[in-house]
Amino acid sequence: MGFLDTVKNLVSKNADKVDTAIDKVGDAVDKKTGNKYKSVVDKAQDAAKKAVDKQVPPTQQSGQTPPANDPPTAPPIS
Repeated sequence: MGFLDTVKNLVSKNADKVDTAIDKVGDAVDKKTGNKYKSVVDKAQDAAKKAVDKQVPPTQQSGQTPPANDPPTAPPIS
């Protein structure tokens, strides 16, 4: 498994934490710049959150672990 695969796996398992971190970083940048680049920061936050959403399977909500696969079942005996 490569580095990017590892990152994608971690992001998909912790999407809610990543979203929170994106918000905190954006708020910190806004504070340091006196909101001078607020619109640019907001666009960057939106883009980052969309990238995270692409990593989370549609049936999985943020912060949930992926569902386990059901074990195979044997055909009924007639």
